Amino acid sequence: MSETAADQLFLGRQPILDRDQRLYAYELLFRNGSRNAADVTCGVHATATVIANAFSELGVEAALGNHRGFINVDEHFLFSDMLELLPRHAVVLEILETVPPTPAVIERCIALKAAGFTLALDDVIQLQPGFAELLSLVEIVKVDIQPLSRVQLMQLVMKLKPMGKQLLAEKVDSREQMEQCLKLGFTLFQGYYFAKPTIISGKKLDHSQLSLMKLMGLLLADAATAEIEAALKPEPGLTINLLRMTNSVGAGCSEKITSLSHAITVLGRRQLQRWLQLLVFASGNQNGSCNPLLLLAATRGRLMELLAAELRPGEGAFADQAFMVGIMSLMPALVGLGINDIVAPLGLTADVRDALCEGTGPLGALLGLAENSENGDIFRLTAALAELPGLSAKALNRTQTQALQWANSIAQEQPA
Repeated sequence: MSETAADQLFLGRQPILDRDQRLYAYELLFRNGSRNAADVTCGVHATATVIANAFSELGVEAALGNHRGFINVDEHFLFSDMLELLPRHAVVLEILETVPPTPAVIERCIALKAAGFTLALDDVIQLQPGFAELLSLVEIVKVDIQPLSRVQLMQLVMKLKPMGKQLLAEKVDSREQMEQCLKLGFTLFQGYYFAKPTIISGKKLDHSQLSLMKLMGLLLADAATAEIEAALKPEPGLTINLLRMTNSVGAGCSEKITSLSHAITVLGRRQLQRWLQLLVFASGNQNGSCNPLLLLAATRGRLMELLAAELRPGEGAFADQAFMVGIMSLMPALVGLGINDIVAPLGLTADVRDALCEGTGPLGALLGLAENSENGDIFRLTAALAELPGLSAKALNRTQTQALQWANSIAQEQPA
């Protein structure tokens, strides 16, 4: 990838979940832009060459782990020879709604399907005349639910169901929308609805979450190891999960950790604090390795840590704080409490508290960048990047794929 192309490319991602709310795939959003938001060409997709090179140079395939990546394909991209360099087992080609179903397009789709690619039709809101043959070739139909009323959505699903296609609801903004689509027969759901907090008045943390928050408080207060061990003793399940997580590939330890005191000795308190933060998301969850909130929290925390290291090389404490902000920013979605209620008893530093509660300071700017990198909003992303001089789109893409790969290695160690 040329320096210019790399600097102009922004990589975004949106999770796609299955009926059991486990991570199924990501839609990968490749956008062309510049550091100046006014110069951004919104909605223009990167060329096939840039995307194919991104897979090899950014390590996108490795970052996806066991999940596939959905990629938008316009008419020009569809006929590019570079498309065939993409790993066919790892991608789903989304034929955009702007691609006309001409005989040449149909012939190309037949050839791609024969070559082993999985095809999807994007942004369907109605069955248009002339699209029957193209529909017969795709395995997945993505329905944009936003412009449709409940009745219109039901009517569209009734027409699509007899075709035997897998139905994917995109632009799902809430759990209520997801549940409505689930009842209609959709099997895949795209959006960050699972990470949106539902604040419940009077909600209390469950027992294991309370224990973990108490442990984090002890670590932040630099309590004695014996006191930390004593707090974990009544929680054998947490100890088992902690050991499983700290012995994962992502921990980077060659020595197998066998006890909490051993973990503190080998990892140090900073690292142990990190695993306890992640453990809050893993505890009590039945989705195992495909728990989307755990994956998102791990990815966001690691991304912020890597970006902090890019901004301030050698400042380990700043990187640790960035990791904590990334993880804790998603806790309202996990526990149903407001962020102020969550951070109040923890004795966090002012920088961390301000970033979480107000979105201010260098850590707040990093959090904004991480959040915008997830949804692929090119205008907000370039604006967030402009607030952090010294970070480039190239560095953001590189650290994002590294963070995804790390998060996958952590999650794979969770019980299924």
